[in-house]
Amino acid sequence: MEFEHIKTFLHFTIGLLTILNPIAAAAIMVSLLPSIPSRQEINSISKKTSITVLVASLATVFLGDLIFKIFGINIYSIKVIGGVVLFVLALSMIKGQISETKHSSEESEEAREKEDISIIPLGIPVLFGPGVIATLIIFKTKAISIIDLGLLVASIVLSSFIVFLTLRNAVFLNRLLGVTGIKITTRIMGLIVGAIAAQFIISGIKALWKLY
Repeated sequence: MEFEHIKTFLHFTIGLLTILNPIAAAAIMVSLLPSIPSRQEINSISKKTSITVLVASLATVFLGDLIFKIFGINIYSIKVIGGVVLFVLALSMIKGQISETKHSSEESEEAREKEDISIIPLGIPVLFGPGVIATLIIFKTKAISIIDLGLLVASIVLSSFIVFLTLRNAVFLNRLLGVTGIKITTRIMGLIVGAIAAQFIISGIKALWKLY
């Protein structure tokens, strides 16, 4: 694999993982589970949730831009609004919070009454929310070759696998990091998400300015 391909793959993977924020999702997962969950239950939820993220991400990559084209929305507008969504998410992450764009308190209360939290709300919208959708569609536009598209798909597969491993070890990670550690990690990821958001907004506005 050439250096440029490695760089592209890392760009896709790091960007996607920071927005997915599986460590914060693991903390939410633990809060929604019984006080002493079984290993089998944790494994089952982790598997279903990671598959949900994988399927939803691939569907977005291959069908998302088509939907926007049907409504006559160009990619530059998506870059701007996607950047705004990511910026709101980044501000919440920098504060050590989970943005309302990903998960609301009402959804948390409803989730506690569910027997299976793997798909909703853990898969959607805690992990796979508006920010991930916008990011994937924008990444798709950067995949100008079959190789780039393959790298994007590979980064989605890897990210989904990392989500699985993180959720599978959610209890251990929560004990290891604690509330402070999770908040510090979330804040660091928030800075990266904020930088990605700024790039999306600036490039989108510049392109729209030239277009109109």
